Amino acid sequence: MNERLFGIHGAALTLRSERMGVIASNIANAATPGFKARDIDFNAALDARLSRQGGEARMVYRRPTMPSLDGNTVELGREQVAFAENAVAYSATLAFVQGRVSTITRALKGE
Repeated sequence: MNERLFGIHGAALTLRSERMGVIASNIANAATPGFKARDIDFNAALDARLSRQGGEARMVYRRPTMPSLDGNTVELGREQVAFAENAVAYSATLAFVQGRVSTITRALKGE
């Protein structure tokens, strides 16, 4: 029913939320020796969810531009940009879903 009402936006909202958590974890571990920055391959994960393969979102490790001596691959600026981009996309998707819910609510009320 979710897919019929919201199209791909329901799955996209869930994946964007998961990705935000992964990026936040990267930022939180920016000073942890040996920590490997990860991300979700959003397009591949969305395709898998929509094709009913489901499962966990596929994690990928980021390749650092400038590797650190302690083995940590988090590049704070890059993570902050990824977090901001994901937050904007999350907000846009959420606004669409809220608009759809509002439209359905108005239709049910007969407005």
